[in-house]
Amino acid sequence: MENNYMKLFENVDFGIILFDEPMKNHTSFKIGGPTDIMIIPESEEDIINAIKFLRENNIKYFVMGNGTNLLVKDTGIRGAVIKIADKYNKISIDGDKINCEAGALLSDIGKYTLENSLTGFEFASGIPGTVGGAITMNAGAYGGEMKDIVVKVRALDKNNNIVEFNNEEMDFRYRGSKVVDDDLIVLSTEFQLEKGDKTTIKEKIDDLAYRRQSKQPLEYPSGGSTFKRPTGYFAGKLIEDAGLRGLQYGDAQVSEKHCGFVINAGDANFHEVYTLIKTVQKIVKDKFQVSLETEIKIIGD
Repeated sequence: MENNYMKLFENVDFGIILFDEPMKNHTSFKIGGPTDIMIIPESEEDIINAIKFLRENNIKYFVMGNGTNLLVKDTGIRGAVIKIADKYNKISIDGDKINCEAGALLSDIGKYTLENSLTGFEFASGIPGTVGGAITMNAGAYGGEMKDIVVKVRALDKNNNIVEFNNEEMDFRYRGSKVVDDDLIVLSTEFQLEKGDKTTIKEKIDDLAYRRQSKQPLEYPSGGSTFKRPTGYFAGKLIEDAGLRGLQYGDAQVSEKHCGFVINAGDANFHEVYTLIKTVQKIVKDKFQVSLETEIKIIGD
């Protein structure tokens, strides 16, 4: 299969192309088998051409950002993975607006906004991941969400057309957006911020970073917050109240620091993490009649 793909791709030009690439090298969980093809585009044109090529050749594909919320099966991913990340990450400023390519890291945008004394992005400056992923899931933290600052989103639709949507048209909601609904691929985003005081902005960023570091197990590989917030509850508290703090299966563990995180405490594989997640879900459901839905995305074949 690999040789067939290699021959098919030998005359194409849309960025970096890797074959049998281990996904554990591209996810914050440090877990995952190989993908048949990994495409790392370096421009908007690369993204459009890659998607068009894959669709024309009926090759299944998955679009990822920086891999900060993915749990990939040990068997890997058949077809192609398009990684829109550090090769497509330009950030530019226009007054109090920031334009970002989809692969730009939120942490880098946070630094950029601080340098330019722009306020409004502080809540997102410590969220791992890229603009594309953040827009897709309406990422949020500490009282802020993407929907609070987005002006417009440029994307590729299912028919290979470039489309633009304003904030209202994006249908932002808790961990969802029009990107999910219409199977869009985010190309770039414009944020509306405000001029502020650099010292005040830095103090807020530093405060949120301290709160994040003191409460979250950032020292271990994970996919971030494992479960969505159930209506009327907090996932971490339910898990703690169920007596599951520190519960371990193989090298997968419910974090001692924050029960809402399942971490890779050593050399965990997919089976160990997935089994632990299912165990937590069952026990919480049995004890409190509350269903925990995963916030991390589980993918693979």
